[in-house]
Amino acid sequence: MKLLNPVVLCVAALAAAGPAAAQNYPAKPVRIIIPYPPGGGNDIIGRAIADELTRRLGQQFIVDNRPGASTIIGAEAVARAAPDGYTLFVASQTTFAIVPNLRTKLPYDPVRDYEPVSLLATQPYTLVVHPSLPAISVKQLIALAKARPGKIEYASPSIGTGGHLSGELFKVMTGTDLLHIPYKGAGPAIADLLGGHVPVMFATASSVHPQVVNGKLRALATTSARRTAALPQVPTIAESGVPGFETMQWIAMHGPRATPREVVERLNAAIAASVKAPEFRERMNSQGYDAESSTPRQLAERIKSELARFGKLIKAIGLKDQ
Repeated sequence: MKLLNPVVLCVAALAAAGPAAAQNYPAKPVRIIIPYPPGGGNDIIGRAIADELTRRLGQQFIVDNRPGASTIIGAEAVARAAPDGYTLFVASQTTFAIVPNLRTKLPYDPVRDYEPVSLLATQPYTLVVHPSLPAISVKQLIALAKARPGKIEYASPSIGTGGHLSGELFKVMTGTDLLHIPYKGAGPAIADLLGGHVPVMFATASSVHPQVVNGKLRALATTSARRTAALPQVPTIAESGVPGFETMQWIAMHGPRATPREVVERLNAAIAASVKAPEFRERMNSQGYDAESSTPRQLAERIKSELARFGKLIKAIGLKDQ
C-alpha cells in the first residue's frame, strides 16, 4: 500500500481546518483597532459596532485606540497583524484615500494590505457659517465670495483633512477664492467659528449639530449627494446650485489581508443586521451619522474610487507630499 506524503497530509489538514475554524468564529475576544483617541467619530462608531457584534456573535469585541501620525500607527498595526479575524480595523477615508495621496512613504498599502469587511456609517460635512456672515444660502455665499475674493476665510481641523478638501473642492467647482485657515484640530476651529473669528467651515455634522439647533451657527448645506437623515431639513450643496458636488466622511471595517473569507462573510452578515436595527440607526443618527453597510467588494471599489478622486483633487490644488 502506497503511503501518502506527510507534507500533502499536513496541507490537506490545514485546508480542512480553515473553514471549520471560521464556522466556530469567534472563539475568543476580538480586538478592534481604532486609529484615533476616544471620543471622536471613528471611536463612537467603533464602540457602537463592537457592542452589536458582541451581542450577535457571543464573544467580546474590544476597542483598542491607537491614535497618532495621521492614523498611520493604527493602520500599520492592523496591516502587520495575523489574518485570523481576531484583529479588526475601523477607520475612515482619511486612512484609505487621503493620507496615501499626501505621503510618499507609508508602512501600509490601502488596497493590498487589508481585507474589506463592510461599510459601517457615512456622514456628510456641513457647510456652516457664523450668523454674522450675510449669507443664508449657498448661492449667497458664492456671490459674496466672488465679490470679496481672498477675503472670506474658512476653517478646517488641519491641512489634508476632509473638511479642508471639501472647502478646496467647493472653491474649484464654484470658481471662488476662500482663504483656508488650518487649525490643530476640530475643537479649536469650531471655537473660533463660534466666536466669529472665522466665518465659514466645512464641519462634520456631528460636531456642529447642537450649535446649528440652538442658532449659534447657520447650516447652509450638506456635502452629500442626498440629504442626510441626521439633518433632513438642510439641503445639499448639489441641490443648491453646484451640481455634482459630493464629499463624505465614511467609516468602515477591515481585517488584515488574507483574513479568511468565511470570517469576513460572518462579520459582514452581522454588520448588515446591525445597521438595519432601529436602535443602532437611532444611535448613529443622534451622532450625525447614517448607518450603512456594504458588501466587501463594494467597499473595495469605494476605496479605489476615492483614492483616485482625492488624488486628482490634491494634485489640482497643489498640496505637497509630506
